[in-house]
Amino acid sequence: MKKFALAIALTVASCFAVVTGAEAGIVAKVDLSSQTLTVISNGKVMYRWPVSTARRGYRTPTGSWKPKRMHRMWYSRKYDMSPMPYSVFYSGGYAIHGTGAVSRLGRPASHGCVRLHPANAKAFYSLVKQAGMGNTRIVVQR
Repeated sequence: MKKFALAIALTVASCFAVVTGAEAGIVAKVDLSSQTLTVISNGKVMYRWPVSTARRGYRTPTGSWKPKRMHRMWYSRKYDMSPMPYSVFYSGGYAIHGTGAVSRLGRPASHGCVRLHPANAKAFYSLVKQAGMGNTRIVVQR
């Protein structure tokens, strides 16, 4: 009987020990003070990229969210139909997305979104799509 109970306990434990890439999830940490985005998968830093967040007069909200929606290409109705490639929206109209203003990366320049180099935005978008929005966490901090 003890062997049977041990076998069942080991079987149950092994079910919880198996973690796939999608279950492990993605954590995207935006640091407003250093203007960087650090992407963590399976507890390991995969990428650290320069970003542009809100410039003077605007704000990038701090907090923690799961992505709400994703668009390979989005155009901002609020800001003159500006292109927002590889958008991952996390809070209302705020998103992590690509930008053509790559020379401004590394310092505040946006209306509040988190801007990335288009190649980096594409890589991030692909990671979120692969892991799933429910398995992704976006954290914005000072």
